[in-house]
Amino acid sequence: MLDALDITDSEQADSGTLAENVFRRIQAAIVQGEIPPGSKISEPELARTYGISRGPLREAIHRLEGQKLLVRVPHVGARVVSLSHAELIELYEIRESLEGMACRLAAERMSQAEIDELRRVLELHEQDAAFKAGVGYYQQEGDFDFHYRIIQGSGNRTLTQMLCGELYQLVRMYRLQFSTTPNRPHQAFAEHHRILDAIADRDGELAELLMRRHIGASKRNIERHYKEALANPSKTRGES
Repeated sequence: MLDALDITDSEQADSGTLAENVFRRIQAAIVQGEIPPGSKISEPELARTYGISRGPLREAIHRLEGQKLLVRVPHVGARVVSLSHAELIELYEIRESLEGMACRLAAERMSQAEIDELRRVLELHEQDAAFKAGVGYYQQEGDFDFHYRIIQGSGNRTLTQMLCGELYQLVRMYRLQFSTTPNRPHQAFAEHHRILDAIADRDGELAELLMRRHIGASKRNIERHYKEALANPSKTRGES
């Protein structure tokens, strides 16, 4: 009886690990644009591609829906999210407000050690090859992400759940799509440094203002892109 229980637990663990791995792989493919926005999700095709049974795959799809990367379309099924221009601007308006608040709280609550770590994150960004070449900004996630670190440093669990959980990968998807506007990577880096200096000075009001301006500049970048794309569909995309 004990042996049978051990086998069952092991099988469940293996299934959970497989589902997690497939979830991460599909998530990365969507965020990085390998599975394009608007693409229909075919469970049989994904099951063959990733060598996974339908049960763990459906679990992964459900989690991706929770991250706003997949949406259910009546009579069609799951598709990769594709925000309209208006919806994307709304997302950036939310970021501008909530990340501004997070920045103010971070200035009040981050420890000196956390601020030092944030400075080291920017030093890492500065060494990135794409950044040095002026063709993109460092786009690793989690603790390597300047915005993620600040949100975590706010100490507000509800805010963190929204910005580092529910909306995080959706925002990353569009940050990556708009990551190569000429001159924007170095402008964004300079803006990050000014935000960090305000946090280090414990000036929450200034930190919030600078973060709102920073995200507002990215929002204007997107608006310019859409205007230019109407006139020139081959125009490259800009950094957020």
